[in-house]
Amino acid sequence: QVQLVESGGGSVQAGGSLRLSCTASRYTASSYCMGWFRQAPGKERQAVACLYSGGPMPYYADSVKGRFAISQDNAKKMVYLQMDSLKPEDTAMYYCAADTFCTSWSPGRSPKYWGQGTQVTVSS
Repeated sequence: QVQLVESGGGSVQAGGSLRLSCTASRYTASSYCMGWFRQAPGKERQAVACLYSGGPMPYYADSVKGRFAISQDNAKKMVYLQMDSLKPEDTAMYYCAADTFCTSWSPGRSPKYWGQGTQVTVSS
């Protein structure tokens, strides 16, 4: 059973930064897509960013482009989300997800594997 475990959430003031990490265990696929979703209370889940193990281009939601950066450590099966210039509207539960392809981040689709989530709270 694949397990995804997130860390790095917390509370920060607007303009601050946080770095989320996600570790995949028992994930034996050599090629895969890992990334992040978020969901704020009363709102739909939103795909934030994803990155295929073979590269080359990550996907970012328009709302986070230029502020968030996703990266991977393929040897460790880890994915990171560096979040800078955080805004109150970034407040949400952030979930790590993984699947074979990044098409799972497309509207109407859902990755196969999910973490439990880590809370990010940005105060104004």
